[in-house]
Amino acid sequence: MRIIAGTARGVRLAPVPAGTRPVSDRVREAIFSSLGPDVEGARVLDLFAGTGAMGIEALSRGAASALFVDSAPAAVKVVGENLRRTGLAARAIIRRQDALRAVRQKPGQFGLVLLDPPYALPGPELDRLLAEVAGQGVASAGATVLVTRSARSYMPVIPVDWQAIRRHSYGDAVVLVFQTP
Repeated sequence: MRIIAGTARGVRLAPVPAGTRPVSDRVREAIFSSLGPDVEGARVLDLFAGTGAMGIEALSRGAASALFVDSAPAAVKVVGENLRRTGLAARAIIRRQDALRAVRQKPGQFGLVLLDPPYALPGPELDRLLAEVAGQGVASAGATVLVTRSARSYMPVIPVDWQAIRRHSYGDAVVLVFQTP
């Protein structure tokens, strides 16, 4: 895996920790190409960060800052290593924490929220997390929220005031893009 574009373009990322399913380079490239200039200057929340590739891609493309959240110790270690490799650690915070707990602690408002939960995450848990992202004010007005899922896994219930912007399919991966009011 590597960073696709921006200041850290081409930097190879640390090996993926066991139990982590990263978003492929091809899918990340398509996601960030579709977001275009919306990434620049954004505060990013990367839930279920895994390797941190999604949030780091955003930082590389001009996001102002990123908060990386993952409950797995190995993932948190890899995110830290990848931030070091890319030289982007100064604009990042890493928390080893459950995603729902992190959101409930109201970590601030973010213009770009990235959720790449395990495909096996039970539907009601994902629905609860999205409702908390909406209800806790974590996503700022006009924020973009991306959710990645398997084409064969549960598709979440979306908060009523979010607008579905796009749905992209890349092999088994589905990327749902929403905008908050």
